[in-house]
Amino acid sequence: MTGSDGIEIGTASERDLEGILALQEANQPDRGGTLSARLGRAQLLAMLADLPTIVARRGDAIVGYLLAASTATVAAVPVVRAMLVAYAGKPDAYVYGPIVVAESERGRGLAQRLFESLRTRLPGREGILFIRADNSASLRAHEKMGVVPRGTFRHNDREFVVLSYEG
Repeated sequence: MTGSDGIEIGTASERDLEGILALQEANQPDRGGTLSARLGRAQLLAMLADLPTIVARRGDAIVGYLLAASTATVAAVPVVRAMLVAYAGKPDAYVYGPIVVAESERGRGLAQRLFESLRTRLPGREGILFIRADNSASLRAHEKMGVVPRGTFRHNDREFVVLSYEG
């Protein structure tokens, strides 16, 4: 579905992988971003095959994405493993995130649109996520989305907040 801003929200496919990888790279800490993990091509392909990955496209460019995966698919990612120790959620819970929006598109409600699109695709299931405790913008945005804090954990000398929501 394309919004009035020209951005189409949809389910990702393998053809979107290069755009997702590029946007992930642009948001790594060494480039001023706040992502807590760098997911490789194989991990992203496994996630694409598992649960819907939601993308925002402006023309052919990926300008936002939201990953989701069953806990089994991402449990080997160290920061996710640490999160699941702090709060594992319900038996059918899935891991939500990260949600990444291109710098040029921020502040326009795109994260909310990605989130709502995922929730409609996974109704009635609990989504679990983590946010660095010092990422106040993301914590505020998720609070507005109705996401609830469930605990905290430390990983790589950083403090994280675990949150969840019901689909």
